[in-house]
Amino acid sequence: MDAIPIADPLDTAHRWTGEGRGVALATVVETWGSAPRPVGSHLVIDAEGGFEGSVSGGCVEGAVIAEAADVIASGVPKVLEFGVADETAWQVGLSCGGRIRVFLEKIS
Repeated sequence: MDAIPIADPLDTAHRWTGEGRGVALATVVETWGSAPRPVGSHLVIDAEGGFEGSVSGGCVEGAVIAEAADVIASGVPKVLEFGVADETAWQVGLSCGGRIRVFLEKIS
C-alpha cells in the first residue's frame, strides 16, 4: 500500500491566498526542553478557522487558531509563548513540560 502524501502547510498557504482567503501562518521559532514539534514547524490557518499543519497539538493549537483570527483581521503579527508552570497549570500549556514560542503572521 502506498503512503498517503501529507500536504506541506506552505503549499496550502500559497493555494489558499491564491483563492483569495485571509490566511495566517504560525511558525515555531524557539523551543526549550521537551517540545512536541521542532523549530520551523508550520500551521496555516484561514479566516474561517480551517487549518493544516501543526505547531504543537491539543489546546496550544486551538489557542493559535483562535489568535489567528485577530492577526488576519488586523494584519499585526504576534509572538505567542506556551509552557507549563505552577501558576499557569490550568491555562493552555504543554503537558510535556517544555516551552515553545510561535510567530503568527498574516500572509498574502
